[in-house]
Amino acid sequence: SKECTCFYAKVIDEDLPLAVDILSDMTLHATLDEGELNKERGVILEEISMEEDSPEDVVHELIMLAHFGDQPVARPILGSEERVSAFTRDDLYAYWHHMYSPKCAVLAIAGHYDWEQVVSLAEKHLLAWNAGERYARDTQTHAVRPARLAREKDVEQMNLCLGFPGVAIGEKRSYEFSVVNSVLGGSMSSRLFQKIREESGLAYSIYSYPNSYTDCGLTTIYAAARPDSLKQVVDMTLREVRALAEKGMTRAEFEMARQQLKAGYILGQESTSARMNAAGRRLLLLNRTRSEEEVLRAIDGLTFEGANELAKELLSAEPSVALVGKGAEKALKGLNI
Repeated sequence: SKECTCFYAKVIDEDLPLAVDILSDMTLHATLDEGELNKERGVILEEISMEEDSPEDVVHELIMLAHFGDQPVARPILGSEERVSAFTRDDLYAYWHHMYSPKCAVLAIAGHYDWEQVVSLAEKHLLAWNAGERYARDTQTHAVRPARLAREKDVEQMNLCLGFPGVAIGEKRSYEFSVVNSVLGGSMSSRLFQKIREESGLAYSIYSYPNSYTDCGLTTIYAAARPDSLKQVVDMTLREVRALAEKGMTRAEFEMARQQLKAGYILGQESTSARMNAAGRRLLLLNRTRSEEEVLRAIDGLTFEGANELAKELLSAEPSVALVGKGAEKALKGLNI
């Protein structure tokens, strides 16, 4: 992801020793073979080209740039064609040597395992890992004035993203953030989906989603519409955003969103991969974890008033805008945002 990398394996319990052996070897003793590097470089360049062929992917990358400007969090995980083409094995080795140390790594496991065996395997494969210096993050994401960006693409639909402020990962309001997003456009019962797709039929695809990082957050609304419907879609979207900011959600909407959040979390706990990722990411980025009981108490403790206060705070802000499609630059100038 933008802030961490996960090397993982999902195996039956009897193959745990093999999984730890392989993953530790990859992490500690990577050869970074020159020939393999060049082959993988070609694969990544193909992935960059594929993303450029997808206007939906392009607009989601563009909204990050519009909202955060030229800061690390706004840059694509794949990188740029120019940088990927230019770096050498020495560059990759220097990065690996600088970033990969036990002081900034987490071993996370979920599923059917014996803890004593896990400890024994960790000691066997990781105890000799050279401690080195902990990577110190030297960047901080700063607020910038929201921008309006357009990219020309010869496609039939206009792909639009609006960006509003969000909540950083680990903040107390992160669950309220999820509730606000669910009411706005995060589910099929949301306002945007019901008003713009179901009732008006103006957009086949419209939704919102929350992005949370260690020091910033973003609320993104995405819509794909015909060029002749774009202005109406934008006007209706902003009307729903302003209504939620000014009048708030209803108690029925709040309770439904909270129950959806709770159900999603509980059902997600049935996935060992989800448990492993959540525990490892939280410990790595925030230096703490949360038990299932703590999460459920936090969700049960959400208040109607708190969710509406957060909705007003986030959705009253000036949005950033990204538009991708045929005639996008001209269309952007005609939008009343």
